[in-house]
Amino acid sequence: MMSSPPPQGDPPAAGDTPDAPLSVSPAPFGPGRRGRRAEPMSRTIGPSHQALLERLRHQISAQGLTLDELARRTGFSKGRISVLLRGIEYYPSWELTYSVIHALGLPPWPLCRLWTSGAYEAAKTTTWINQRIHDVRPLGPEERPVEHRGFIQQMEHYYTAYARALLHIERPERIVGEAFDILWAGWDETEAAAGPNLPRYAWRLLRSRVLLRVRRHPDNRPDLRPAAFLTVAQSRIEDPVARFVEISEVADFFDAISHLPTDQFDVVVLRYLCEFTPDQVQEATGLSPAHVHTLDHHARGALEQLHHRPTARE
Repeated sequence: MMSSPPPQGDPPAAGDTPDAPLSVSPAPFGPGRRGRRAEPMSRTIGPSHQALLERLRHQISAQGLTLDELARRTGFSKGRISVLLRGIEYYPSWELTYSVIHALGLPPWPLCRLWTSGAYEAAKTTTWINQRIHDVRPLGPEERPVEHRGFIQQMEHYYTAYARALLHIERPERIVGEAFDILWAGWDETEAAAGPNLPRYAWRLLRSRVLLRVRRHPDNRPDLRPAAFLTVAQSRIEDPVARFVEISEVADFFDAISHLPTDQFDVVVLRYLCEFTPDQVQEATGLSPAHVHTLDHHARGALEQLHHRPTARE
C-alpha cells in the first residue's frame, strides 16, 4: 500500500520555460493553441502497451494539457512522464501510470488490465506485476457503465468466435476483453463519436486487436491455413491419406479467403468459419442487411475464382 506522498516534479533547468500543450492529433487542439507535437511512441512496444499509451496520449491532447501541468498534477517529473508516454527506456511502474490515469480522470480498471498485459509483453514476471499493483492504493469496486455491460453481453460471443477463428488459440477471451477495455476507457467519447452505429465502431476496434496478433503471410495477408486442422469434417475422417487431402483442400480455400477485401473477409469468416446467420453477422458488424448480402455475394464470387485459379503447375 502506498503511504508516502508522490514524488515531486523535477525543478526546471536553467533557461527551461513552460512547455506548450502537447498535440498528438493531426489538427491542433483548441482555438488559437497550436501546441507542441508530442514525441512519437516507440515502434517496439507490444499491442496492449500501445493501446494504453494511445488512450493516455489522446486524452492529454483532448484536454490540451502540457507536460508541466501533468507534472504538477501527478508529482512526477516531466522527464518520467515523457518516457512513459513514448514507451521508451523501460516498462513504467503502475504507480507512475496510475498517477497519469488519475490526473486525466480516466477509469483505472480497464487501463490497469492493459498495463498488466503490456507488462507481460515486456517479459515482466507475475511477481513483479503484482508487487507494482500492490504498491498503489486499491482501485475500489469495478463499476462499468450499464450500457457498456449490456454491449458486452450482446457482442461477446460474436467477438470471441471471430478471434478464435483467426488466432487459433484456446482462450481468445483475453483479446476480446482487451477490445472491451479500450472501449470502456473512452466510453463517453466513444458513444458520441460512434453515434447510432456503435456496433460498427466497436467491430472495427475488435478486428484491429485481433489482426495485430494474427499469423501472416510474407505479403502481410492473414494466414488462415492452420484453421484447416480444426474443422469438424477432417476430424471425422479416419483414413490418414483422405484426411490429408481434406486438410489440403480446406487450407487452400482458407488461404483464398485472405485475399478478400476487409469487409468481405469479415463476412466470410463470420458466415462460414463461425457459422453465424446473416442477421447475426449484421448485429456483430453493424453493417446493414443489404450490405451483408452484397458482401457475401461478391465474396463467394471472388472465392470461386481464387480457389479455382490455375497454379503454375497446372
